[in-house]
Amino acid sequence: MSGHELKSGPLEYRTLEGRMGILGFWIFLGAEVVLFSTLFATYAVLFGRTADAPVPAELFEPGIVLVMTFLLLISSFTCGIAISEMRRGNLKGLIIWLSITLALGLGFLGFEIFEFVHYVHEGASLPSSAYWSAFFVLAGTHGLHVTLGIGWAILLMIQLKQRGITPVTSRKTFIVSLYWHFLDVIWIFIFTGVYLIGMVL
Repeated sequence: MSGHELKSGPLEYRTLEGRMGILGFWIFLGAEVVLFSTLFATYAVLFGRTADAPVPAELFEPGIVLVMTFLLLISSFTCGIAISEMRRGNLKGLIIWLSITLALGLGFLGFEIFEFVHYVHEGASLPSSAYWSAFFVLAGTHGLHVTLGIGWAILLMIQLKQRGITPVTSRKTFIVSLYWHFLDVIWIFIFTGVYLIGMVL
């Protein structure tokens, strides 16, 4: 056996390239944590500075926010099932569950776009106040990451259909799943720190 290969363990970890690639992505996620921490800190500092614009409690819709949260949390669950199917060597199951994950992600984006348009229509836009600038930058950055994740996963599914489940495609799939779960965790912080607090204060 080569010193760079393992015969046991998940397929994505069996090569040195796979292990190093996954480690590198964890480091990248650390940088993403710094980015979002900065955005959350900015939002916290500017909270309440709505000037003449509506306050968040007037605009935040609990129903829409709960649906968005439900869609994203369920997508994290289906993404986990996709990884389970990948490790079983079931390409069809992997593609199906990844597709469901992306459909849920697209649903989340649809509601977020609807939400943003509604806020702008009600007089809360990026230039309306310091608070709304911070809100749109924070939520919009998360939404942009979700969009990039969907595009990334679509390209990956094309590769999976062409090449099947290999050490390379399994590594890429696992990394995409890490990215997706990370976005779900960030959303939990947005849901609690932005929407829930905004609805009561």
